[in-house]
Amino acid sequence: MHGLNTKIIVSFLGLTALLNGFFMLLSAPFSWYHNEAATMQIVAAGTLTISLGFFMWFFNRNAPKTLQKREGYIIVTLGWFALTLTGALPYLFTGTIPNFVDAIFETISGYSTTGASIINDIEALPKGILFWRSATHWIGGMGIIVLTVAILPLLGIGGMQLFMAEAPGPSTDKMHPRITETAKRLWLIYVSLTLTEFLLLKFAGMSWFDAINHAMATMSTGGFSTKNASMAHWNHMPVIQYIVIAFMFIAGTNFILTYFALKGKVQKVFQNEEFKYYFFGALGLTLVITGMIYWFQDPNLTSSVSHTKPWGDFESAFRHAGFQVIAILTTTGFVSADYTTWNSLATMLIFSLFLIGGSAGSTSGGVKIVRHIIMIKNSILEFKKLLHPNAIIPVRYDDKGISRIIVFNILSFFVLYMLIFITSAIILTFLGLDFNSAIGAAASSLGNVGPALGSLGPVDNYSHLSNAAKLFCSFLMLIGRLELFTVLILFTPFFWKKS
Repeated sequence: MHGLNTKIIVSFLGLTALLNGFFMLLSAPFSWYHNEAATMQIVAAGTLTISLGFFMWFFNRNAPKTLQKREGYIIVTLGWFALTLTGALPYLFTGTIPNFVDAIFETISGYSTTGASIINDIEALPKGILFWRSATHWIGGMGIIVLTVAILPLLGIGGMQLFMAEAPGPSTDKMHPRITETAKRLWLIYVSLTLTEFLLLKFAGMSWFDAINHAMATMSTGGFSTKNASMAHWNHMPVIQYIVIAFMFIAGTNFILTYFALKGKVQKVFQNEEFKYYFFGALGLTLVITGMIYWFQDPNLTSSVSHTKPWGDFESAFRHAGFQVIAILTTTGFVSADYTTWNSLATMLIFSLFLIGGSAGSTSGGVKIVRHIIMIKNSILEFKKLLHPNAIIPVRYDDKGISRIIVFNILSFFVLYMLIFITSAIILTFLGLDFNSAIGAAASSLGNVGPALGSLGPVDNYSHLSNAAKLFCSFLMLIGRLELFTVLILFTPFFWKKS
């Protein structure tokens, strides 16, 4: 392995900062329109970020155009650190989050599309800051590095290493043989779906500002809302919640399948094995929980975020059950009801979704459904091999044999994921959280979900955590968003060895 191409690393970090600063400047008009004092501070943060990015790129623009896997992993990981440090500037400059650790937590929660927050009164924030919170979701949802990949031909650099380091999930399908064309089409779909949801929410009764913010938070499976009560603010407007349910489901679907559906190849969607498990699993669990909270829920346990009697009729029970199942499964984390007040079995079923996640190739976090499918199939084959030890039986997915390398990679990922989850829960307990809160925070942060259990439930937030616990949860959000290996490989000694 040759020495690191540090100049191209710095150049890419500069380009990332440029794009980040551009989105900051887009936030300023929202404050300007509402005559808020935060306008100039947001402009200052954006200008500083753009200036820093320009100098980093300009003085390294003539770097050798060779990008190896090692540089790809470093660029993605350091890129997210750079995003977080610069992305915290609007909060710090405006004084909306004066504490540095809190600003870092809110920023990485945005970029990682976790949606956990330390802000107690969201509705008191300037409009420009509210838009910036949602923008961090939207940037992180598809990944600003993938956006960078889409314009790499302008720089004469191949972007496969960056795309593979950041693209969520083990999916290897492509819409186009050229990775840059794939990235462009992914962003085109992403932008189009965001605009579509924005228009639907606006026509359904949301204000234009709330509609654009919730559209960005939904398509990124993020969960930041402009309201203290999250989506429960619109419990009296079911059509809005059904629109959000539909787009959360789409956002949790492999974007390659969404592309095929938009091209009229709907049969390819329903032939996909992961999608069938995703669709029927979500529907089945929604119906089960609907029955639980409609027939067996204590009517005295009403949701503190609900504006109406929560389970007064079957439609209401179905809507809230479906909303929370999809919100947690896709790791969006919006809240329409306090699921911790449901009966214990319903709450446990909701919590189990923290460890599942959405589809590979979507903006959702978590382990991903396809990994669970392959692990279960591999386990069943192990039983068969006990009876037929000499038989060579491959794991099949979508009627194709899966190589043992991919199976081993998935098993390693899951074992590492669970070890990190258990260890993190222990560490968070040591940092002062009770058992339920520690378990919930570890699962939620690592899975990029947002709401958790205990003192971090859907009607609470993370503001009461110690600085150490906030920083640790921030680290979990980062490694969860980048699928563990991308970040953790940097902590291995052999990664840095020269050959």
